Amino acid sequence: MANTLNIIQAINQALMVEMKNDKTIVVYGEDVGIEGGVFRATVDLQKTYGKERVFDTPLAESAIVGTAIGMAINGLKPVVEMQFSGFSYPAFNQIISHVARMRNRSRGQYNLPMVIRAPYGGGIRALEHHSESTEALYSQIPGLKVVIPSTPYDAKGLLISALRDPDPVLFWEPKRIYRAFKQEIPEEAYEIPIGKAKVINEGKDITVVSWGAMIPDVQKALKLIEKENVSVELIDLRTIAPIDRETIAQSVKKTGRFLVVHEAPKTLGVGAELISIVNEKAFLSLEAPPTRLTGFDTTFPLPRGEKHYIPSPERIAKTIMDIVKY
Repeated sequence: MANTLNIIQAINQALMVEMKNDKTIVVYGEDVGIEGGVFRATVDLQKTYGKERVFDTPLAESAIVGTAIGMAINGLKPVVEMQFSGFSYPAFNQIISHVARMRNRSRGQYNLPMVIRAPYGGGIRALEHHSESTEALYSQIPGLKVVIPSTPYDAKGLLISALRDPDPVLFWEPKRIYRAFKQEIPEEAYEIPIGKAKVINEGKDITVVSWGAMIPDVQKALKLIEKENVSVELIDLRTIAPIDRETIAQSVKKTGRFLVVHEAPKTLGVGAELISIVNEKAFLSLEAPPTRLTGFDTTFPLPRGEKHYIPSPERIAKTIMDIVKY
């Protein structure tokens, strides 16, 4: 059987299915129990599985992640929610010093099968600390996997893979497209491999890589240049750590041109790493400079400035054409 769901519903279904299949999973965080989460990703979980497996916590991110470490070491699979990714900073020490290092520190004696979920990114007219794009910050840390879905189908499959992973996964959810569109997805459990990018469109003139909420904007940009007879290979990175280097390299060897689009600030962002991969693995195939189109090196603006900060379909379309005509 299949259901037509949006991203938030797909995440909820993934948790529902896996909690039924795996009795060791516990879900907790800020407002995830009674309220079902600030965006309702965990709605009805407490009603279905009880207060011992789904419960609310104080507003104390360091304590939320710290207790999850102890639970994971002792046989549970905690799924903790940061209400927004920008609220994860108080837990930064726990994540960097303990979550990421436990397997190495214990020489494999302990692993941490845990998932840290958080809505991330801008575009919902929110306040400070509600709109950060922090994927690069955590992707640099060995021992952490960072996953960002862009569709309901991927959200469910990637989250189930994260829940079944023996090591910690940061599952960053693009809240701008939580309810943007629906997709038919299987009702039963299925997995999408972590670390494997998805080629959405095959093309021969330019490779465009993006992820999360920027994918729909790139697709809108492609519609704007349909009459230009440009063949675009669009890749959804899906996993920020580890990066699927091979898929990107093979694509650029075919197209000869590369653009990465992301919402996060430009300097030392994921785009810089992707361009480095292109230069290392496909330099002799390049016909134009590999390019980044990103947010700006500023704090994410308050609501009236959002549309100027996030790369728009028009900016994306113009950048693609500039690279193709180089």
